[in-house]
Amino acid sequence: MTRPRGAPPLLTLVLAAALTLTGCGGRATTHHKPGTTHQEATGDSGTLLPAKDERGHRLRQLAAADAPTVRAEARPDPEGGWNVHLTVERFRFTPDSTGGAALPGRGHARLLVDGRETARLYGPWGYVPPGAHTLTVRLHADDHTVWAVGGTPVQTTLRLDGAPATAATPAPTSRPPAATTDRTLTLTITGKTVTPPPSRVELTKGERLTLRVTADRADTVHVHGYDRELALSPGIPATLTLTADRTGLFEVETHESGLVLTQLVVR
Repeated sequence: MTRPRGAPPLLTLVLAAALTLTGCGGRATTHHKPGTTHQEATGDSGTLLPAKDERGHRLRQLAAADAPTVRAEARPDPEGGWNVHLTVERFRFTPDSTGGAALPGRGHARLLVDGRETARLYGPWGYVPPGAHTLTVRLHADDHTVWAVGGTPVQTTLRLDGAPATAATPAPTSRPPAATTDRTLTLTITGKTVTPPPSRVELTKGERLTLRVTADRADTVHVHGYDRELALSPGIPATLTLTADRTGLFEVETHESGLVLTQLVVR
């Protein structure tokens, strides 16, 4: 059979069709957001449920063992309002990927004040205006769906006291000052395990606390709000003593491993 003048050879046509179908890796290619790997883009991103939250966002369900968690702490701001600090697990904030695909363990948080969405957080800190409020912090994926477990959004809720942050009640002059007492809290860190398990330690203002910490690796303990740090060396007990002269809720955590060791509640 005579090939028409100007027609490409049959072999060329076959090769071109094969490259179009398979891509450079010999299989159908998947286009995904720049900056993500093929494995991340095609990994398990949860089950998209028909249910929605009250803001109309679809729920994206994960198994409890894989789902992120969030805890929130609110501290009065000296100029009024509340500074909100988030502690998350199996999750990281990805502001550069907002609007992209839903990837497990990534996204942003949203603040709902008295049921009304007021802000998005692309990091662990946020602000809530003055007043008595009910604050809900909810975790969203990059595609704006809501991470969920068992059909329930991954979130935490706390009540904010409406007392002005700058208000102070002077102690009655007839009451003698409370005697300073000493307490010791002994903690052991083995890998990602803290013994005893993290809990809240109730302290009276003016009480003195000694932290005695032993870890199996080098790290640094940080007492938030008091800006005190304690260097840890493997297997060597280290101690830090502070006077609880500030009221509020303060976390004690490690810098390198990111472990919450305890929470101090000073009243």
